[in-house]
Amino acid sequence: MLAGLAVLADWLLKEDISGTARAADGDTLVLDGAHVRLKGMDAPELAQTCTRDGKDWPCGREAKAALAAALKRGAVACTFSERDDYDRPLAQCTVAGADLGALMVRQGLAVAFGAYHAEEAEARAARRGLWAGSFQRPAGYRADHRR
Repeated sequence: MLAGLAVLADWLLKEDISGTARAADGDTLVLDGAHVRLKGMDAPELAQTCTRDGKDWPCGREAKAALAAALKRGAVACTFSERDDYDRPLAQCTVAGADLGALMVRQGLAVAFGAYHAEEAEARAARRGLWAGSFQRPAGYRADHRR
C-alpha cells in the first residue's frame, strides 16, 4: 500500500489534476484520495484557537470551514510544484476561477507564506479573521505542540 501511495504522490507532482475535493483543514484538501497542501499560505491548525474581542475563538476550525465552503463552488483544479516538509504535494489550486490560497489569505484565515503578501496586507488593513485579534502563527503553534 505504501508503494501505491508513493506512486500516486509522484504522479501528482507530474500532472495537473481536477475534481471534487474536501477540506482536511484550512490549508490542506483531499483530492483523488491524496492530501494536497495549498502553496504560499499557512492556516491555523485545526485545534488552534485565537483571541478576538478578548475571547478565544476556534480559528483553526473556522479556517477549515471557510475552505470547505469554497470547495463547494465547483471542481478544483490544481497545479503541482513541489513537496512540503511532510512530503505532501504542494499546489496552487483554483475553484470557479478563484485561487484558493489567495481567497483564504484575503479572508484573514491564513497567513502569507512565500506568496499572497498583497492579500495579507488587505486582510490586515481590514482587520479580517486572524487580524481582528491576536494569534500565534501556525508554524509557531506547530512547533509548540509537537507530539
